[in-house]
Amino acid sequence: EEKETKEPPTLQRADSLENMLPQESQAAEVPIPPPQGKPPQEEQWAVKVDISTPVSDFHKRIPNPAYQWPFELDVFQKQAILHLENHESVFVAAHTSAGKTVVAEYAIALSQKHVTRTVYTSPIKALSNQKFRDFKQTFEDVGLLTGDVQLRPEAACLIMTTEILRSMLYNGSDVIRDLEWVIFDEVHYINDAERGVVWEEVLIMLPEHVNIILLSATVPNTMEFADWIGRTKKKKIYVISTLKRPVPLEHFLYTGNSKQTSKERFLIVDSARNFLTKGYYAAMDAKKARASKSSSGYGAKGTRGGDPRQEKNVWLSIIQAIQRDDKLPVVAFTFSKRRCDDNAAMLTSIDLTTAAEKSEVHIFIQKSLQRLKGPDKDLPQVKHMQDLLKRGLAVHHSGILPILKEVVEMLFSRGLVKFLFATETFAMGVNMPARTVLFDSIRKHDGTQMRDLLPGEYIQMAGRAGRRGLDTTGTVIILCKGDVPEMADLHKMMLGKPTQLESRFRLTYTMILNLLRVEELRVEDMMKRSFSEFHTRKDTQVHQTEVKNVQEKLKTVKEPDCYMCGLDLETYYVTCKELWELRRQLQRQILTSPHGLKVMSAGRVVTVSNHRHSNALGVVLQVTSGSGNEKLFTTLILCDAPAADGAPPSPARPPTGVTPVLPNTALFLPDGPGGHVIEPLRPEDITMATTSALKVNADRIVDDVRKRQQPRFRNDPPGQSVTVATQELLRLTETHPGGLTPLDPVKDLGVRDVDSVELLRRKQFLLESLEKFSCIHCTKFREHFEELRENRELKDRLNHLCYLLSDNSLALLPEYEQRVQVLKRLRYLDAAGTVQLKGRVACEISNHELLITELVFENVLTDLQPQEIAALLSCIVFQERRCVEPTLTETLQKGKDAMVAMARRLAELQRECGVNVQVEDCVEELKFGLVEAVFQWAQGMPFSKITELTDVQEGVIVRCIQRLDETCRDVRSAARIIGDPNLYAKMELASEKIKRDIVFAASLYTQ
Repeated sequence: EEKETKEPPTLQRADSLENMLPQESQAAEVPIPPPQGKPPQEEQWAVKVDISTPVSDFHKRIPNPAYQWPFELDVFQKQAILHLENHESVFVAAHTSAGKTVVAEYAIALSQKHVTRTVYTSPIKALSNQKFRDFKQTFEDVGLLTGDVQLRPEAACLIMTTEILRSMLYNGSDVIRDLEWVIFDEVHYINDAERGVVWEEVLIMLPEHVNIILLSATVPNTMEFADWIGRTKKKKIYVISTLKRPVPLEHFLYTGNSKQTSKERFLIVDSARNFLTKGYYAAMDAKKARASKSSSGYGAKGTRGGDPRQEKNVWLSIIQAIQRDDKLPVVAFTFSKRRCDDNAAMLTSIDLTTAAEKSEVHIFIQKSLQRLKGPDKDLPQVKHMQDLLKRGLAVHHSGILPILKEVVEMLFSRGLVKFLFATETFAMGVNMPARTVLFDSIRKHDGTQMRDLLPGEYIQMAGRAGRRGLDTTGTVIILCKGDVPEMADLHKMMLGKPTQLESRFRLTYTMILNLLRVEELRVEDMMKRSFSEFHTRKDTQVHQTEVKNVQEKLKTVKEPDCYMCGLDLETYYVTCKELWELRRQLQRQILTSPHGLKVMSAGRVVTVSNHRHSNALGVVLQVTSGSGNEKLFTTLILCDAPAADGAPPSPARPPTGVTPVLPNTALFLPDGPGGHVIEPLRPEDITMATTSALKVNADRIVDDVRKRQQPRFRNDPPGQSVTVATQELLRLTETHPGGLTPLDPVKDLGVRDVDSVELLRRKQFLLESLEKFSCIHCTKFREHFEELRENRELKDRLNHLCYLLSDNSLALLPEYEQRVQVLKRLRYLDAAGTVQLKGRVACEISNHELLITELVFENVLTDLQPQEIAALLSCIVFQERRCVEPTLTETLQKGKDAMVAMARRLAELQRECGVNVQVEDCVEELKFGLVEAVFQWAQGMPFSKITELTDVQEGVIVRCIQRLDETCRDVRSAARIIGDPNLYAKMELASEKIKRDIVFAASLYTQ
């Protein structure tokens, strides 16, 4: 427990650092002091709520709560409710089973009390269905809107997917008018590359009167994310985060593979989150002891299964051990649908239910499946799952029929499924706690590569262990079928920081067209308010203040009023500026080249000009690499002697920015005996490398100066090596007051490349041109040059600030312009950017908007039969990479070719306009693997026969046809807008033909 209590303070510290950052960047950005008065308050939008002290007067502050629970609330729940009562928005970050739902329930109760509406959005449909059932049991007035279901859309509390809320906002739905709360559940889903952008769009577009409740797993940057939302919505967001788990977890490694070894379970992270190396080494030893008896056939990191017999023994032994320790029910996370099925099928001998439980399971299954038609009840998957469920086993993944997945979930929540093989999606959202969580492996394929689980993923799944009120600790076990994973990998995964919330904002054609059509919000404003632009836009207030300051200052800086300077001082300044830039560029190239670095070794005498020195001599001591591999020259530089009070020497009169380049190369001569300072110089700080070199003991000099920087040696005299080097530099300055001989860039510094030689020529040309200017003969030339320089620098700063505040600095602006170009060429927009008929059609379409709109306008679909249209459109919603090639009729093959050609043409057009897409990727996004199956389904073939046409799993087929219905509805809307009754009728019919039997069996949660 001790560790648990120590954790929050470290988090606290990180947050306070977050609070400091804006001030820091402000200081760096603004050299001009803001006007007197209150400076703009930073970090005011996200407010961290202290939950360390109990809310003792909770019932006094809320005498008539909108809702009451039969249990005492935790501090974080009470704090959240107090803020909801004040009509304030909250962001609650807590572990899965901590009880975040309480916050959502209170908001719903409040809105019912106020006769307003609440929208609850979740990232996935299955989660929406489950929440519908949960909330319906608590509050009568609940409706559900997902892609294919609309139940009681007039209800006060509506549960919907984020996409539906987005389309309501774009289409100005009435629901939005009466809305008081929007609850975003599983906010960490904003990291989803594909759909994260939808959340950002919705958060940006929500009207001012709507309050926001965000519920999320624990993430490291809650304050930053809340600050973005607060800043965007101009309302405070109260952040309540708790790391406490209601049921702490214990993590084990399991190395057993037989009855004899089933006790080989080693604790490696205890309930106080301490990593126990003793347990880790014990697991290693157990594995080694066995490996020496029989050479093991397992791959590194324990991914390969070895032979199936061995695999089966591991499962049998672990089930036996778990039963013996009374640790059922179990969720065994397995990162492949096939392995889930194989593992369950292997365990024919396992039976975990009593006779009474078997009968309960049987009755529940019969009742749930009574909606299915005869043949659908006899599908192999249904029969197989019934057999598993009766023995207390089950499988849960996207290949399982939706109705069976729901049967499994419901039986699991009743405690009748004792051992569940599930993929990662089971950990998403809904409260389905087990006593034990098993990991079949800690590596998964994420679509691009095999990798270890991220801490966030592991925590989300492991968090299913431990049932509140039933278990004192939750048990998490990692099976080590192969080698024991590396200790560092385990440590990082179990105790590492979860993934930050990051912006997945990207421009889509639908977004651009919708915003241009609605005209309430400019696309540039949408980009400006996105989380990805947050850091750039955060300083807007600071920039605006600085603009005012610079404008005021410009009024006081006078332009030189002089006939002689009026002739060509402006041109002279521009030339000096170019020379200044050229010098910096050349020094960077020449001094860091291999030849330059050889010459710039210890002892080389150089002249230094930067913000602290002006033409001062120095001697190079060593060359090091700074950040980003930038070369730094540690140099001892001649300067004025330190003041009597031991203060550092005052810097020479430094040039600020561009100085007039005069033939004057006079070296800086200190007043009196001269002092020294050691500084790491960038190449551009060195104005000249000279032909002189000194003999120096560089290490001794550096050590001596560093030593005297410590307080107790501060008053010691410099060592001999330092004194000698300083005296030498002083002697050189006195004997060569006009400057030393420079090294020749070509002969001495080995400049050979064409670019550098060209720059040297340009530099020489500019230097010679300076002597021809009239302004240098003005008696007040220096003074006038300074006036002009200050004026121009202020104007440059003003231009830069205006750029930062304008749309031109948006990172996505070029891409936006390219996409608008595409839309104009396709005639979705006219030359003025007004949305045309084709654009209005594209607004109705949820994915592949350009392709579907073009298919409609090119009449590719019009001549086809409804079932053929449905079959071809399946390529837009089907996502499996590998599956058996379907057999297509001639018409379908022609349609497929037309769609591929269209996708290719659109991709090529986008490339011509500069949009970064790969033609082949766009073509490969269309997956035609289910065209034949969908065609036959629409023709009326029974589902049992459909499954014989393809190797795609039943659940995937059903999900694809359900999503296909949405696409058919989109095309039907398109037909309505363009006034094509023929296509409209065909799309109606296509929808009718696919909406039947098991594919559209209603969710058990909505009954």
